[in-house]
Amino acid sequence: MQTDSFKVTGGLKLKGNLEPQGAKNEALQILCAVLLTREPVTISNIPNILDVTRLIELLNGLGCKVEKINADTYRFTSSQIDQHYLESDEFDKKAKAIRGSVMLIGPLLARLGKMYLPKPGGDKIGRRRLDTHFTGLDKLGAKVEYDASKARYFVAADQLEGAYILMDEISVTGTANIVMGAVLAKGITTIYNAACEPYLQQLCKMLSRMGANIKGIGSNLLTIEGVSSLKGTDHRILPDMIEVGSFIGLAAMTQSEITIKNAGIQDLGLIPDVFRKMGVTVNEQGDDLFIPAKDEYEISTFMDGSILTIYDSPWPGFTPDLMSIVLVLATQSKGSVLIHQKMFESRLFFVDKLIDMGAQIILCDPHRATVIGLNRKLPLRGIEMSSPDIRAGVALLFAAMSAQGTSIIKNINQIDRGYQNIDGRLNAVGAQIERV
Repeated sequence: MQTDSFKVTGGLKLKGNLEPQGAKNEALQILCAVLLTREPVTISNIPNILDVTRLIELLNGLGCKVEKINADTYRFTSSQIDQHYLESDEFDKKAKAIRGSVMLIGPLLARLGKMYLPKPGGDKIGRRRLDTHFTGLDKLGAKVEYDASKARYFVAADQLEGAYILMDEISVTGTANIVMGAVLAKGITTIYNAACEPYLQQLCKMLSRMGANIKGIGSNLLTIEGVSSLKGTDHRILPDMIEVGSFIGLAAMTQSEITIKNAGIQDLGLIPDVFRKMGVTVNEQGDDLFIPAKDEYEISTFMDGSILTIYDSPWPGFTPDLMSIVLVLATQSKGSVLIHQKMFESRLFFVDKLIDMGAQIILCDPHRATVIGLNRKLPLRGIEMSSPDIRAGVALLFAAMSAQGTSIIKNINQIDRGYQNIDGRLNAVGAQIERV
């Protein structure tokens, strides 16, 4: 039975090795792509988290044969797809529960010519419209209808056909959906202003091994020549860059010495440098990151001495999924920083809990917060709080681990959606986190 709360004993220093799980955001794309072929696809380094488990259950319901080879490796064979399952109450309920279900649209359109989808769930971090997905698929020849009374989409296409698509926003999942539709479309598709995150690159590389013809991988201009069918392949998911960044922040928050093993350094982008600006020492040792313990972490300023601003932007910019970690770290650092969360308007609303813990934060508006770091002169104090979403939940967990006293964090199923056995892994390096 899923437990509901963490009881966290704060003020403990950690020491040891942490290894990131497989990337959640990549896994959700890659798992949907197995529907594009009738042949077996073997995927390894799959994280054991709620959102991924739910998507695998959806694949199984759709008729995909799912074989578990070991703890993190599965073989998927989609030789037959059950169209009737799309209209079932079970599909409706399970697809609503996760945001990742939206990426079933492209593959099922390509295979079946139609797709039903309830309005997907996920984190409540502001408006997360799906127009980019549907506008792109519409240009490939799909027709989209929305039933407001049932909050359900119906998408159909007799034959997807290549087109020029200029995306109105750099959407990772939107790009993934269009790519998965285009690889089996008739003719050539050009996607400009495409997302180019490492996870999207991984999807394109996997599809290329399956026989897709994709040019421009890693850039914001993709050219895809459709093929008649795809074959099976093997694929290994990257280490989760969000976990890597989270562990860097955790080490600094708790003044701990941590080694992050097999961090996938070449795919981290700006993440190490942003934490270095926050005063964290990040040493590269092969593919490991070593974070030494320090007494204080001083936030940099800009060259003219003005207050540092950390903001998120699409890849290769700094990921929005780590803004909450940077904000929490800043509360116990030396100096001030402006956190500008550009991409989602509700992701900073968890700062009220940090203020209750004693942090000095001015919430300027839904997108900006100024953090005044007091260099631990006023340590955070343990409180009772609730996790609002995956990333804020982990940031609050780390805040509780660095605080004086005991904290209770409720609604931890949000954390379990994105982090595999997070309490067990952190307890192994000296934390005291109990499920109650």
